[in-house]
Amino acid sequence: MQPHPNNDLRKFPSARGKAIVGTTIIHLILLLLLVIVGFSVLSPPEMEEGILVNFGTDESGMGFIEPSPPPPVIEEKSSPPLPVNAAEKQVKDPLLTQDFEEAPEVKKADPEAEKKKLEKIEADKKIKEQLEAERIIKEQEEIERKRVEAEMKRQADIMNRTKNALANSKNAGTTTVSEGVKGGAGNQGVTSGSLDSKVRGEGTGLGDKGISYNLQGRGFQSLPTPKYDYQGEGRVVVEVSVDRLGKVTQAVPGTKGSTTLVEYLLKVAKEAAMEARFEPKPDAPVIQKGTITYNFKLK
Repeated sequence: MQPHPNNDLRKFPSARGKAIVGTTIIHLILLLLLVIVGFSVLSPPEMEEGILVNFGTDESGMGFIEPSPPPPVIEEKSSPPLPVNAAEKQVKDPLLTQDFEEAPEVKKADPEAEKKKLEKIEADKKIKEQLEAERIIKEQEEIERKRVEAEMKRQADIMNRTKNALANSKNAGTTTVSEGVKGGAGNQGVTSGSLDSKVRGEGTGLGDKGISYNLQGRGFQSLPTPKYDYQGEGRVVVEVSVDRLGKVTQAVPGTKGSTTLVEYLLKVAKEAAMEARFEPKPDAPVIQKGTITYNFKLK
C-alpha cells in the first residue's frame, strides 16, 4: 500500500497562521520601543558657574550686616492753588454725589399756549364765517339792485307811454298851439314839467312865485300845492331825499334860503313835499338830495 502524497504538506503551517505570527511579532517590537523611549528620564541641565556679588548702592562701605532697602518714594502730584473765592466756595458747598442716572426732563404742556392756540383757531373760524356772510349779503344786494333797476326801467317805460298818451288825448280835437298866462305864442313851462301842473315856473326855479325845485336836472311828475289858510307870506325851502323810483323818503323844512320859520308854514310845506313825485332814474344815487321851494302869498 502506497502512502498518501499530501501527508507531508500538512506539516507546513498555513498562510493564515504565518500572518498572525508576523503581526504579533511586529506589535511586540513597537510596544517595546514605546516603553524604552516613553519612560526614559532626561537628565537636568548643568548649572552655570559664576561669582555672587552683594547688592549695594555705593562702591565703599563697612560692616557685616546687610542694611534693609530704603522705602520706595511716592511722588505726590501737587494741584494748582485755587482762587480765594473758589476755595471758600469749595469749603461751603458740600460734595454732591449721585449714584443714579438722571431721567430725561419731560416737557410739560403750557396750558396758556394751548388756550391761545384754541382761541386763534376759533377767531379764524369766526372771520371765515363773517367773510362768507358778507359775500352772501353782497350777492343778495347785487341781485336786489338788478331787480330794482329792472323794475324802475319797466315803470319808467310805462310812465313815458302814459305821459305821451295823455298829452295826445288832451290835444286831440283842438287847434290850440299854446298855453300859459304870460301871453303870446308858445307852451309856457319847462320840458321836464308835468302836463297836470298849473305851476309853470318862473325864472330858473329859484324865483319868488309859485313852487320851484332843484334836483340836478331830474324831472318831476307831480309837485302838489301846499294846503294852507294863513294870513302871512314867506319862502320855505324844504330839503328832500329822493330814491331811484322818484319817491320822497324824507323832507326837512326851513333849510338855507328860507325867509320864514313860522311853524304852520313849515308843517304844510313838509306835507306837500312828502307827496311830491319825481321821474325814476336807474343810474341816480340810491338817495339823491335836492330842494323844493314854496313861496307863500297873502290871500
